[in-house]
Amino acid sequence: MRILITGGAGFIGSHLCERLLCEGHDVICLDNLFTGSKDNIIHLMDNHRFELIRHDIIEPILLEVDQIYNMACPASPVHYQYNPVKTTKTSVMGTINMLGLAKRVKARILQASTSEVYGDPEIHPQTESYWGNVNPIGIRSCYDEGKRVAETLMMDYHRQNGVDIRIARIFNTYGPRMAEHDGRVVSNFTVQALKGEDITVYGDGSQTRSFCFVSDLVEGLIRLMNTDDFTGPVNLGNPVETSILEFARRIIDLTGSSSQIIFNPLPADDPRQRQPDISLAGERLGWEPKVDLGSGLIRTIDYFREHLSGKSC
Repeated sequence: MRILITGGAGFIGSHLCERLLCEGHDVICLDNLFTGSKDNIIHLMDNHRFELIRHDIIEPILLEVDQIYNMACPASPVHYQYNPVKTTKTSVMGTINMLGLAKRVKARILQASTSEVYGDPEIHPQTESYWGNVNPIGIRSCYDEGKRVAETLMMDYHRQNGVDIRIARIFNTYGPRMAEHDGRVVSNFTVQALKGEDITVYGDGSQTRSFCFVSDLVEGLIRLMNTDDFTGPVNLGNPVETSILEFARRIIDLTGSSSQIIFNPLPADDPRQRQPDISLAGERLGWEPKVDLGSGLIRTIDYFREHLSGKSC
């Protein structure tokens, strides 16, 4: 097939490009390179089935494709809060443009939504039927509400125009090619530990997250895209829950670092708990994560160690 991946030069998008090329598809990577990087896809450039187009999905584009993975949007607070209006435009106008393209060429489209649609959840773990507890006027709202509107648009284009849609709610994902300064807990802690710097824990570290290795997530996305008669939304994440303080200690242990843990005030609207209920993914997609946290972290730490040592080249 001919497959379009918006945000294809990003962390998750680049792994998706790689996997789909390995399966023999033609892949068009569309990215404005705000948070994506050519370094993530440089090893794909010589593949005659791969094409990079530098483009912002806020602007329409005309392409002929069979499937669209709409992954484009800054996904970490340090990036999406840099220009919150642009973040909202990416989720809303960008999704409208991609849905318009899907409608015109009769392509199936998958929206990369997020666990952030659940906000600071009042039920635990989170199921797809939960409507969420989101602050619509907070500093994270540009991302949270933008993704919620993107889901609305997907469902309305499906109901009104018969567009073939899929919605994936992605939980915390980690692995090689994460950006060094993206502000996410895995990259923050790993880089701080490898540099021997203090590891910054926000709040008392009792808040929890569930970390899914990127190859597991990509498998879930591809299964969702290629499952008939199922629009989602469906949670894709690892249900093994870890406190942030426990996670920091684990990173120190795995890196052999001398870093100390320090505590800073908790950011506004930071969720206290995050754990997916993946029963629906298991039932409809036959999917569950395979990579345990220890193995995944070793591969991620190895990536950052090599990345940091090669920065002077």
